[in-house]
Amino acid sequence: MSALASLGLLAVLVLATDPARLIETLKTVQAGHVAAAFLAVQIQILASAYRWRFTAGRLGHEIAAGLAIQEYYVSSALNLILPGGMSGDAIRAYRNRTECEGGWKRPAAAVLLERLSGQIAFFFLCAMGVFAWPIFLKAHFAEQINIAIWALVTLILAVGTFALAAKYTRFSEQLRKLGPSLASVFWRDGAWIVQAGLNIIVVTGYIATFMIASDAVGASLPPIAAFTIIPLCLLTMLIPAGIGGWGTREAAAAVLWPVLGFDSTQGLAASLLYGGLSLAGASIPGMIAVFVAISKGRIGRAKKFR
Repeated sequence: MSALASLGLLAVLVLATDPARLIETLKTVQAGHVAAAFLAVQIQILASAYRWRFTAGRLGHEIAAGLAIQEYYVSSALNLILPGGMSGDAIRAYRNRTECEGGWKRPAAAVLLERLSGQIAFFFLCAMGVFAWPIFLKAHFAEQINIAIWALVTLILAVGTFALAAKYTRFSEQLRKLGPSLASVFWRDGAWIVQAGLNIIVVTGYIATFMIASDAVGASLPPIAAFTIIPLCLLTMLIPAGIGGWGTREAAAAVLWPVLGFDSTQGLAASLLYGGLSLAGASIPGMIAVFVAISKGRIGRAKKFR
């Protein structure tokens, strides 16, 4: 049902804008934009893989660098094509259940806290955006900063918060038991510096990819978009009703791009291109990793390699 809902929403959006112009807009994408976005995705995934490796190491679960990169590519691709947005992470934890003593609990905690680290950073960026809307945009877009836009911002933040809470509610009891682990992962011995630095790289990768995608379709966004409309679009990907944010992300882009003087078709095109580039950037190396795993007979679980 999630797949049908996502496809249905996308179909409605395409028909509601200008299908012919959308196709023509996507045809104008240059190879340079694709290459730049592909590079941004690689940096983002590599930083995320190291964040997972660092988090797991703080919990006593040592992961080889090569393994962390391979598994993160696979899980990133799966997150974009499976329901819920975290299915790939669950598979990553399951596949690494045999890599340390104690079974699945420590690998699961490492994946959970690594994703929590990223979500905290992302919500911090969204909070910055809430303040950036009136401060930076009111002078240029006074008429657009109205009740409707504030209602949209509030709705997206509320839905995103609810979605995040729903994802982690079932882990609340485990989180309460993880007090020492939380301190080790996020604070003790300067861990917060490493987490903050890696999260800045990861979030910058997400934002840069979207900015590049928008520029590729003829909608060159101002820097303020990195704190306002793009985080809100990415936040809709947390809604568990769809698959990998497809549909909900495009709907937000179609509504928000006109705030900065562009049209809904450009917003839709930018979001579709972002999704395609992110999927390609993760899935191409991910498919290579899966092929290697199958050829070596270890697709069911991860195996250390350096």
